[in-house]
Amino acid sequence: MKQDPRYPIGQLTLPGKLTPAQRCEAIGEIAALPTLLYEAVRGLDDAQLDTPYRAGGWTLRQVVHHLADSHINAYIRHKLTISEPMAVIPAYDEGAWAEMADAKAPIGNSLLIIQSLHQRLAHCLSTQPERVFQKRSEHSADGIKTLDDYVATYAWHGRHHCAHITTLRQQKGW
Repeated sequence: MKQDPRYPIGQLTLPGKLTPAQRCEAIGEIAALPTLLYEAVRGLDDAQLDTPYRAGGWTLRQVVHHLADSHINAYIRHKLTISEPMAVIPAYDEGAWAEMADAKAPIGNSLLIIQSLHQRLAHCLSTQPERVFQKRSEHSADGIKTLDDYVATYAWHGRHHCAHITTLRQQKGW
């Protein structure tokens, strides 16, 4: 069976309430993303970074910038869910953001953003009491989400996009 190049690690399936062990693992994956991403792009030149990971897909450069954009939003989503009684979380047009000029810039600043942001997010999450992870917010496009849902989503999201990069590298022999 041929793998869908849009989902090299499979589609996101939210597990519901995470066990403490599952949550710890997901927070560990969030903390590990900067290193995983750096290793995925290490040594790629501009021509390689400007290669789409699949037909009709974003370039590797756009994927890196998307991770920074998306995870900036994720940080805010997590913090609002923790701090507000029932935060309303706005969606954003990720396709439009991926077409902006800054999504065609060198990737160094986005790698730095991800490094700092993930250190803060992992620290924030790892210091929350168990009861906080069932707090809910309303995402304008996806409905009601718990903090556990966001933790699981962004642990998956980082791996998902790193796999876009590493899968293309394997296919191309880079």
